[in-house]
Amino acid sequence: MEKFKTIESKVMPLDRANVDTDAIIPKQFLKSVKRSGFGPNLFDEWRYLDHGEPGMDNSVRPRNMDFVLNQEQYQGAQILVARENFGCGSSREHAPWALEDYGFRVIIAPSFADIFFNNCFKNGLLPIVLDAETVDRLFKAVDATDGYALVVDLQKQAITTPDGERIAFEVDAFRKHCLLEGLDDIGLTLEHVEDIKAYEARRKQQAPWLFA
Repeated sequence: MEKFKTIESKVMPLDRANVDTDAIIPKQFLKSVKRSGFGPNLFDEWRYLDHGEPGMDNSVRPRNMDFVLNQEQYQGAQILVARENFGCGSSREHAPWALEDYGFRVIIAPSFADIFFNNCFKNGLLPIVLDAETVDRLFKAVDATDGYALVVDLQKQAITTPDGERIAFEVDAFRKHCLLEGLDDIGLTLEHVEDIKAYEARRKQQAPWLFA
C-alpha cells in the first residue's frame, strides 16, 4: 500500500446523500478480486448512459455529462466531498478499490457506513468526518470557486482551505500510523516476519508430526 502523503488537490463535489456501494461500483464488476482496474467503472450507472459490463471499452461509451465525474473542471481531483452516510449498502471492498484506482485519496463527508469506513483505511484512502455545516460550506466554496483546492495533512490532522482556514479532523492513532507508513493487514503482518519464522521453527521441534 502506498504511503499517505500530504494531499494538495482540487475537490470534486458529489452532492448526494446515502451513496451506496452498488452505486460506487455496480455488482457486475465484482467478479475480479484484483485491487486494480476498477477506476473506469467508478459510479458506472451515473457516469455512463448505457449499461456497463466487464470487458467493455469504456472510452467509446456514451457519457452523462451532467454527472460531476465527467466535468472537465474536476478532472484530476484526489479529494471527494459527499453528503451523509457515504458507502452504505453491501460490504464489498471493491468500493474503496474503485475510488482509489480512479485517483481519490481523501473522502470528506458528515458520516460513513461503518464497514466502508474501515475498508477505506485498509486500502490507502482517508475518510474524514466533518460536521454537516462544515461540509455544506465546502460544497458552497467548490461551487463558487473554479479549481477550488484543499490541503489535507494527515500528520497534523488538519485541512487547509485556500484562504488559510484550518479545519481539524479526528483519526484513530493506529489507523493514522498505518496510512502514513503504507501498511495494510499484510504489511502489518510482515513487520513481524522474523517472529513468525522463529515460532514456526519452534513448532517444528515441538510437534514435528504436524509438518510431516
